[in-house]
Amino acid sequence: MTSVPRRVVHVLTVADSLSFIDEVVRRSLARGFEVTVVTSPDERLDVFGRRLGARTVALEMPRRVTPLGDWQALTKLHALLERLAPGVVHAHTPKGGLLGTLAAKAAGVPVRLYHMRGLPFVTLKGSMRALMQTTERVSCDAATRVLCQSPSLRRTALEHRLVDPERCEVVLKGSNGVDCDGRFLPSRHVAARQALRASLGIPAQDVVIGFVGRLVRDKGVPELVSAFERLSRAWPGAWLVLAGPYEPRDPVDAETRARIESHPRILALGFVSDPAPVYAAADVVALPSHREGFPNVPLEAAAMERPVVSTRVDGCTDAVEDGVTGLLVGAADGEALGAALGRYLGDAELRRRHGQAGRARVERDFRREHIADAVVDVYEREIASAPGI
Repeated sequence: MTSVPRRVVHVLTVADSLSFIDEVVRRSLARGFEVTVVTSPDERLDVFGRRLGARTVALEMPRRVTPLGDWQALTKLHALLERLAPGVVHAHTPKGGLLGTLAAKAAGVPVRLYHMRGLPFVTLKGSMRALMQTTERVSCDAATRVLCQSPSLRRTALEHRLVDPERCEVVLKGSNGVDCDGRFLPSRHVAARQALRASLGIPAQDVVIGFVGRLVRDKGVPELVSAFERLSRAWPGAWLVLAGPYEPRDPVDAETRARIESHPRILALGFVSDPAPVYAAADVVALPSHREGFPNVPLEAAAMERPVVSTRVDGCTDAVEDGVTGLLVGAADGEALGAALGRYLGDAELRRRHGQAGRARVERDFRREHIADAVVDVYEREIASAPGI
């Protein structure tokens, strides 16, 4: 029997999720781990590997449920893990978690981590809900340890009996962490605020509600648009800036999209590679999601000293301290959403106070380097307690 090798393989379905592990990979390499990152083919995977000095492997993993495609991906992933013989497989997101933990168990990987970043089944119904709930349970069963993205997500996982409490933990206080001193340092974006607002034709004295995320139903976009339409009649100096792409999965309805495109003070920017200038240009940020694991947006916005209006769902309740760093309302409650946003539109002092409190909280509890180090500490601990191979 030999000791567990200090080799880590990350499994993510798509390259969109690489931001989840950026700092973890950097810290792992600095502490002597060999790191391989697996996603579906994407040029961003190659760029990621070159930038950090990590090995990358492109392996097609369909995001939707496709029995043949999933079996082929599982078979290829199993063969890859047999060849690499890692000590740790760290699998992320529902599909990556399922394929990664099953392939790792079959390959005899001693440390198998499933990073539960959200539970899609909570907003589904019928057979699809049952299927997604079952796949979550299978991922948890195949893992030696489950890392939940937030305390509230862990509570929900335990309530649905997806995993035993002793095998389930939250790293520090959860989240992916925020780059407080670099990318989301407010003083770096003073000029960006002025430049973006000027380019969009927004007067300096007007108030901007910002949204960053996919333009889909689960993010509460229809309710946000309806709430803003009502607010805009009372607040002629209010604007709504949406930064994110429309997506075919869980799309917003055609009527909502038409209202976005026709309203003179709703500006849809499409995908943006860097949300920091959007936060800088905004005065308050809205994320009225129906479900989350631990969203990045509220913490990034808080780091930029912006108050956040969000919903009382898993993850969002961890990201926003109600009445201190922002306001929480019920999911899919457009009336309450509009009322909360209206409080900020009319009160600059409240925006300033909650924004500053949010920044202080992120600096204290959610620095990405602290969270990344704590994840690598989990690798060290689990390797030390795992049987050799």
